[in-house]
Amino acid sequence: MGRINFCKYGGAVVWTAGLAMLLAVLSLRYGVIENNLLPRNCDAGAVSDPAWQCALKWGLVQTFHDQRLGWFSLACGLGAFALSCRRLAWAGWLSGIAGLVLYSYDYAAVGALSALLVLLRSQGGQGECQTRQ
Repeated sequence: MGRINFCKYGGAVVWTAGLAMLLAVLSLRYGVIENNLLPRNCDAGAVSDPAWQCALKWGLVQTFHDQRLGWFSLACGLGAFALSCRRLAWAGWLSGIAGLVLYSYDYAAVGALSALLVLLRSQGGQGECQTRQ
C-alpha cells in the first residue's frame, strides 16, 4: 500500500475516515443503544439473552465508565502532537469522534483536535507539496 499524498488529495482521506467513523458511531448510538436493542439485565440468571449481546453491552458500558474513550483519545492526540506520530494521530482522531458521540465529549474533543492538527500538518513544510524536477 503506497503513501497517501495529502498535497494531492488535500486531507480528503482524513475527512472521509472521520465521516465514516461518525456515521458508524451514530448508527450504534441511535440504532442500538437508544432503541434498547441490548438486554437490560445481563445477570447470571438471565438465560434468555444471548451472550454476545451481554458482552457488547458490557464493552460499551466500559467505554462510558469514567470517560475512558475520551481519555484514550486525549492521550493519543497529545502523544501524537508531542511526538509527531501519525499513527497515534489516527487513533486519537477516530476515537475522538467516537467519544464525542458516545458520551465522552470533554476529553475527546481536545484529543480529536490535537490529533487533527498532526494529520493535516504538512510534514516537510511547504517544499513537500512542490513537484520535484
